[in-house]
Amino acid sequence: MNSPSLYCSFHLDLDDIANKIKHSRARTIGLQFPEGLKRSAFFIAGELEKRTSVNIIISGNPCYGACDVDMELKRSVDVLFHFGHSELVKGLDNVIYIETPARTNIKNVLAKAVAELGSGTIGLVTTVQHVHRIDDIKAFIRSKGISYVVGTGDSRIKYPGQILGCNFSAADIPCDQYLYIGSGTFHPLGIAIATKRKVLCADPMTTSIEWVDPDKILRTRCGVIAKCHRADTYGILISTKIGQNRAALARRMAMLAEKYEKKYIMISLDNITPDALMQFKMNAFVNTACPRIAIDDAGMFSAPVLTPVEFEIALGHKDWNEYVFDEIRE
Repeated sequence: MNSPSLYCSFHLDLDDIANKIKHSRARTIGLQFPEGLKRSAFFIAGELEKRTSVNIIISGNPCYGACDVDMELKRSVDVLFHFGHSELVKGLDNVIYIETPARTNIKNVLAKAVAELGSGTIGLVTTVQHVHRIDDIKAFIRSKGISYVVGTGDSRIKYPGQILGCNFSAADIPCDQYLYIGSGTFHPLGIAIATKRKVLCADPMTTSIEWVDPDKILRTRCGVIAKCHRADTYGILISTKIGQNRAALARRMAMLAEKYEKKYIMISLDNITPDALMQFKMNAFVNTACPRIAIDDAGMFSAPVLTPVEFEIALGHKDWNEYVFDEIRE
């Protein structure tokens, strides 16, 4: 029996997971899901209990990516299964990443994209949900007589062509423009700003295509930086999440604050939310955790939230023409 809410869009082999549990001889396991898969948690837990007779604990904490492993639950179970992402954090001995590839027909959206792409070499990039189709994507592009290139990325990237919301290293390739296969615009916006090349988004889930326009987000970020030119007090945010902790970068931001005679405090948080920062009466915050925090939820915080490079620009330590999207790279 399958759960329609999960299996209609994603592939998940419960028999394989059950075999992994039996092989591990675990008595208690944890399940951690991204928000979109939590609605299927009851079904998945029930199926695995029937097949293995193990005790199951489900993480109720938010899960924002492969960087966000529930370490408290990890310490409470024999094995933690982390769903929806490829392995990012190395050396976690009792964590098993369970990727959930999308079940989609990519040919329709690729046909639309090919008709829109211009001449020159195409850089192919995608997310973990569609990276298992990269060979099919290459074959389709090749069949249309279009040259392409696929990057390997740094050590945080598991598959060729894969990009993360915090890492676009697989886009560091010689090409004229990019074709992004996936949902949302955050990933391709980062590529467009980092490379100053055109990026066409092709969403297999909706079969829609769209050229990303970085000008709007750049204007918005320029306005945020301008608000901070005269800021005197800063909260420098440090994440306790194992894949987001950039303590060395936070210390470097603190040294810059001292150099430019700004007052600051270091604030350590697991989930960085508007409510969590409400009581800290700072002129602005500098985020060294997930790069998306400053962008996605910008209007919800009580004070402007800057990325590290935006902080440097606000201080006058860097020029605006040095602006790039913040990334977490090895």
